[in-house]
Amino acid sequence: MSSESMEKIISLAKRRGFVFPSSEIYGGIGGFWDWGPYGVELKNNIKQAWWRSMVWEHENIVGVDAAIIVNPKVWQATKHTEKFADLLTDCKKCKLRFRADHLIESNFSEEEGLAYLEDIKKINNALKKIKCPNCGGSFTEARSFNLMFKTNIGPVESKSSTAYLRPETAQGIFTNFSLIKNSSRLKLPFGIAQIGKAFRNEITPGNFVFRSREFEQAELEFFVDPESDKKEFERWKKARLAWFKSFGINPKNLRLRQHRKDELAHYAKEATDVEYNFPFGWKELEGIANRTDYDLKVHQELSGSDLSYFDEKTGKKFFPYVIEPSVGIDRAALAFLCDAYTEEQAPTAAGEKELRVVLKLHKDIAPIQVAILPLSKRKDLSKEAKKIWKELSTYWRAEYDETQSIGKRYRRQDEIGTPYCITIDFDTLKDKAVTIRNRDTMKQERIKIAKLTETLGRKFKQ
Repeated sequence: MSSESMEKIISLAKRRGFVFPSSEIYGGIGGFWDWGPYGVELKNNIKQAWWRSMVWEHENIVGVDAAIIVNPKVWQATKHTEKFADLLTDCKKCKLRFRADHLIESNFSEEEGLAYLEDIKKINNALKKIKCPNCGGSFTEARSFNLMFKTNIGPVESKSSTAYLRPETAQGIFTNFSLIKNSSRLKLPFGIAQIGKAFRNEITPGNFVFRSREFEQAELEFFVDPESDKKEFERWKKARLAWFKSFGINPKNLRLRQHRKDELAHYAKEATDVEYNFPFGWKELEGIANRTDYDLKVHQELSGSDLSYFDEKTGKKFFPYVIEPSVGIDRAALAFLCDAYTEEQAPTAAGEKELRVVLKLHKDIAPIQVAILPLSKRKDLSKEAKKIWKELSTYWRAEYDETQSIGKRYRRQDEIGTPYCITIDFDTLKDKAVTIRNRDTMKQERIKIAKLTETLGRKFKQ
């Protein structure tokens, strides 16, 4: 896909109510987005699909919903207050601020860039050779900038009241490890999953919702015996790649990329990204990391609480290793939109051809699954159509629409990604049948109303 395709997707997302710039009437605010009526349905469906596959379909995985703001000692223990930072540099001329690693990556070959990124001295030497992409000016020396958002608890601002919005959801799982293990009577291997908001004060948010300052994460911390970490790491890599394929992502647009040693997080033994080929290039969609026993150890050390695991079979007490699949829901939604976006020539009623834009979203991900479309606003048709909508909305996310011509309504549902449209016409009142239109093939089928729920049920199971 090209950058032009990205512009079309952004335009469609706004026009059809998927994503809006946050507080746009006041000029917006960089790195923040509002998800509209169809966008929130898309995200909710992705979250539900993730939760079903990660929690409901595993007897040894449970969920948690931890607080966004926690005791600041949590971030002190995990070194987030020290290490969760980017190196920044300012243009001396236009005063714009840039991430040093991004400048180096875009101005040198991969081999040269890796050599420069080894330490701060080499980074600063590299910056001397780079001109500002905005004005051609030179750069200051790089300095560290912590990505966590600060806030204050209570009515008085002071050092003792300082807290942070969480930059990841994982730590709420680790600090509750013993409570969840004991209350759920879990034995290794087992997992704890969470979906929730996270916040990072990104210096250069961009590429639409790909890199935002407020986003949702879906994370699993899967606790294993240290001797089986490699096997479990490989298993989760395959499982997460397969999950995206099962919901319609083109396998050609997916790949696994193993992290180099120099790019591993300080807590990770190894890590692999599921990457997607976005219009702006191959980028991380989901990360799978072996966090070892780092988090449980540091929290036990600072808090004094016992976060170890006792194996009743062996009589040994130890810290489990953790395999962590972590996906950004906003990024996943963008990937599904990009992969589903299709332009094709479609026949008109007059036998001509016209451009049809359609989101070929998987039926379980699509914001609307069934659209109910009476041919006109005539009361008897509307009454029958609303009865059908009420029946179908018990089973699927259904939408009722009687505005504009039927052709325009079909095109609108195509752009939303609705798999099936049900048309109620004047013959319906006589033969008690409706027409089902398939989004992808545009084929139509006449079905008795009495068999409509059964027929759709078969289609959605296919």
